Amino acid sequence: MPPVTSPPLGGHSLLIFLVETVALLGTALLLGRLAERLKLPAVAGELCAGILLGPSALGRLAPGLFRWLHTSTAAQMHLLDAIGQIGVILLVGVTALEIDLGLVRRTARVSLGVGALGLLIPLAFGVAAGFAAPSILRPAGREPALFALFVGVAMGVSALPVIGKMLSDMRLLHRDIGQLTVATGVVDDIVGWMLLSVVAAAAAGALGPGAVVKPVCWLMVITALAALIGRPAARALMNRTSSPQGAVAVAAVLILGCATATLAVGLEASFGALLGGLLVGACRGATAAKLAPLRCVTLSVLAPLYFAEAGLRMDLGVLARPAVALAAAAALAAATLGKFAGAFLGARLVGLDRRAAMVLGAGLNARGVIQIIVAGVGLQLGVLNTAAYTVLVMIAIATSLMAPPVLRRAVAGIEVTEQERVRGERAGQLIGVS
Repeated sequence: MPPVTSPPLGGHSLLIFLVETVALLGTALLLGRLAERLKLPAVAGELCAGILLGPSALGRLAPGLFRWLHTSTAAQMHLLDAIGQIGVILLVGVTALEIDLGLVRRTARVSLGVGALGLLIPLAFGVAAGFAAPSILRPAGREPALFALFVGVAMGVSALPVIGKMLSDMRLLHRDIGQLTVATGVVDDIVGWMLLSVVAAAAAGALGPGAVVKPVCWLMVITALAALIGRPAARALMNRTSSPQGAVAVAAVLILGCATATLAVGLEASFGALLGGLLVGACRGATAAKLAPLRCVTLSVLAPLYFAEAGLRMDLGVLARPAVALAAAAALAAATLGKFAGAFLGARLVGLDRRAAMVLGAGLNARGVIQIIVAGVGLQLGVLNTAAYTVLVMIAIATSLMAPPVLRRAVAGIEVTEQERVRGERAGQLIGVS
């Protein structure tokens, strides 16, 4: 085998990469702290960091600095994107670590009921909004139905990583209603990845029975392998690891390995990360103390960098056009109303009270990661143009900003049970809503 002859990154390229990383991460952390002072979760500020350093702000205020910082080579941008992808994979895995599978099983009927209506109603709203969108948002030569389907999928899904981090920031992740929100988000997440696979196949001209059957078959195969082989293997590895360093390394390898497996068979990497996190979280050796370093680095460094990097690809300047601005406002209203109404109605139909239904509606309304990924796939395949991509990412950020105030008001009236308090103390996190 010939040796690798590619020279290592160095000199000017390394300088720009480090400056860009420091700028994005530093801005994300500062805006995250500011968001916390405004009684918003840190993720709300982190999502805005890329906008500030992207073409929307820095590109207009200091175009020379913007070009030096962001437009050197595509390969260099891919370095930052690779770090962001590692961050979002580990973020999904860390979120899954804290899912109470017993509670998920006990609330399966509720999660499926809420998840179904919480996905179908905004999906229908999104498809309608896609058909009604002005021509300025549609790339030339693409079928209106395909564009509408992409918009519908983007509006219908929720974002488990954003939901998990938002609930964690608000210290709600270990409460029953927080766990139920995550469990319902899991349903939306899985269906969302499946829908993305189908619409991507349609955009590539490969839509057919196989585009639907193949992902579903692989989903069942991967899930079965995780339960039959992955679970005992994860237990053997984690239970024999005594040090936090070893536990963090094993957990990271399992999460990244599962993400690699699902990506290799055509499913999204985040679904594999979800499975990997569930496998690790089910091990007795995966204590909160052992895995605290992984959680800390992921939530404090890698996840903020990913959220900031996503904003670099959008340009809010397109909203200066009246047609785009009106379409964006209408799309945001349709997305919010559809998701909240769907989750609220689903929760009420399965017997939850009004406050719990409001919590689910507000929590699931946060789109974040998946909507950004769907928009990115659409942009890459030519189904979306820059204006439509900006509108969809703007909706992802806006819905993530909307959720915390409504969550805080709704949860304030739900008493903390002793079981919730014990669960939070075991995980090293206080229960609260601040």
